Amino acid sequence: MKIYTRTGDDGTTSLAGGERVPKYHIRVEVYGTLDELISWIGLLADHRENINRKDFLKYVQDQLMRAAATIASDPAKAEESKYLPEPDCVRIIENEIDKTEEGLEPLNNFILPGGNILVSYCHIARCVCRRAERRVIEASEKEIIPELIIRFLNRLSDYLYVLSRRINLELDNEEIKWSI
Repeated sequence: MKIYTRTGDDGTTSLAGGERVPKYHIRVEVYGTLDELISWIGLLADHRENINRKDFLKYVQDQLMRAAATIASDPAKAEESKYLPEPDCVRIIENEIDKTEEGLEPLNNFILPGGNILVSYCHIARCVCRRAERRVIEASEKEIIPELIIRFLNRLSDYLYVLSRRINLELDNEEIKWSI
């Protein structure tokens, strides 16, 4: 099978189920942003500093793929429940946040991204996650989008923030605090 089909040359693409939509359609924008986030999570998982977190980060990628597949599905023709993220994915990520946050000093300031390339990657992934969340919320005003996806993205951005702090602590890097 060839990678190219030429069917998108007219500026449209197919949702799962067959409906053709413009490539700027909100569902395409959302699952494209989720795809970008999945790639950033993969980059985080590939760093040796995350060897003990690799399985969890792969779990996150799987849940994001499920979310993207749900959003790429034509709600009128596809069975969304077969693609949905796992029902307990929010609880699982909250548990991981709690474990990752143990031993971190409470913050009284904002943290500037940086100080280490992996920490910066965490912050970039967090920003992409927030964008994905905004796009999903926007899409939910006109499309059927399961609330679970919004909740998962909200917690994932929290996790990525805490992960950046944990990595700084593990690498003995000073967090770059921002204050006026």
